[in-house]
Amino acid sequence: MNRRMPARAGWLLFTGLLMLPNVACSQKSAAPAQSARVLVEVADVPMPGAAVRFDYQSFDPQSGRLYISHMNADQLVVFDTVARKVVADLDGFKRVHGVWAVPELGRVYASVTGEHAVAAVDSKSLQTLAKVGPINYPDGLAYAPQQKRVFVSDEHGDTDAVIDATTNTLVGSIPLAGGAGNTVYDPNSGHILVAVHHVNELAVIDPATARIIAHVPLQGIENPHGIALDTAAHLAFVAGEENHSLAVVDLDAMKQLAAYPVAEDPDVLSFDPGLKRLYVSAESGAVTVFQETGKSLKLLGELRMPHAHTVCVDPKSHLVYLPLENVDGHPILRIMKPGDL
Repeated sequence: MNRRMPARAGWLLFTGLLMLPNVACSQKSAAPAQSARVLVEVADVPMPGAAVRFDYQSFDPQSGRLYISHMNADQLVVFDTVARKVVADLDGFKRVHGVWAVPELGRVYASVTGEHAVAAVDSKSLQTLAKVGPINYPDGLAYAPQQKRVFVSDEHGDTDAVIDATTNTLVGSIPLAGGAGNTVYDPNSGHILVAVHHVNELAVIDPATARIIAHVPLQGIENPHGIALDTAAHLAFVAGEENHSLAVVDLDAMKQLAAYPVAEDPDVLSFDPGLKRLYVSAESGAVTVFQETGKSLKLLGELRMPHAHTVCVDPKSHLVYLPLENVDGHPILRIMKPGDL
């Protein structure tokens, strides 16, 4: 875990942002009543395994399956969102972090961080086809379909690793000059985007050449980590885990438009393209909810739940999935919906 900036210092930083000519900053001011209505509980589904930490999730809209990394249980959980039940609890994924479903290949990729590898799993048989490495500390994952390559955040190795999905082999790594935050694929440009710690930027990678082709500085964002995209508006949302901050980046202009405060230690982000809502989950146990309006964000509210640092939204049903490691001594999957639906 990285050293965290004190809360007072973070708010002073945002006050300073108001002086920047090209960055807008909105202050957080949600009333408790707003927060209570922004998401309402639909169901709490018991999860298998010990009451320990979860990490990333990946939703496959074709099958309706949600893949959840149960990190400290060394398990990959497969959840049927239609039947609302766990269909598999896969062992052998030591310290699993990132997970990414690739329906066109019939595979799921998972970062088996405890083995310094990425597992390729057949989504039908749920058998592990290969483990690819070595990668120092594999975390977030993205898939570039044209090149059939998987890009892997090597958080402690300061690189993005590249896997050939046709052969399940490691074919290279891309130096980042800082720790790798989340890695995502931008379908509009066909590029890979990586949040880079320490240098506080968004790196843009050409997946064909596996080279960085652009750097987008992130003002007022310390240790950028989580990323979500609005592909229709071609915006990126990047969370600064060190100073509870959130950047909005215009991917056409390749520049930051705004910065917003969020709950302390933001981790995983998820965007609902139909409702234009952004969910920012944090290690501090809070979920901040924004409404996108044009190219800016309006705060709708904030909810607090134990260990609610990972979030995933189904863009069709608008249901929000929050694995919680310990509720009354047991892990659960909390399913919520927007309060105005």
